[in-house]
Amino acid sequence: MYLFIGLGNPGPDCAGTRHNIGRETLLAAVRKLGFPAPAPSAKLQALVAEGKIGKEKAAFVLPETFMNKSGNAAGPAAKFYKVKPKQIVVLHDDADLMLGATKLSFNKSSNGHKGVDAIARALKTREFWRMRIGIQKKRRVPAEKLVLEKFRGNEEATAKTMVKKSIAAIEAITDMGPERAMNQYNA
Repeated sequence: MYLFIGLGNPGPDCAGTRHNIGRETLLAAVRKLGFPAPAPSAKLQALVAEGKIGKEKAAFVLPETFMNKSGNAAGPAAKFYKVKPKQIVVLHDDADLMLGATKLSFNKSSNGHKGVDAIARALKTREFWRMRIGIQKKRRVPAEKLVLEKFRGNEEATAKTMVKKSIAAIEAITDMGPERAMNQYNA
């Protein structure tokens, strides 16, 4: 069993922003993998979709809280699904990675990402997997300005390709485990 958590801010004003790429990647995975549409769970403060990827059970959790409160969904979800932190993969934007890059990491610093910090506090550990999805432009932009921007022009095609790569990494995680998937997708 794997628990995938897609970070983003809820609501139509935030849809399509770079900060929501983790959430939107997980929504795209729901569609591609044939999971049922995510349903509200008041207990978890999230939208939830459950299914199988190959032979492995998976739950996709989309917190319905703002980014800095993502732990309010992640902590209860980990308890509800009875998963260890090593079975959790958090998908989130990363302003240190160029648009198009996707990297898996384990037990790393949040680099100031408030959603990742909130999850680490809720789980009382950093020993969970992260899928860091690059959002940075060629001409570097400070993260606080970048995260609320939408993808434009050629960036949209690059973002779509990156989402496809991230979904393939989700499939690899459930098929071969996160360590081997990391070796394949971080190469």
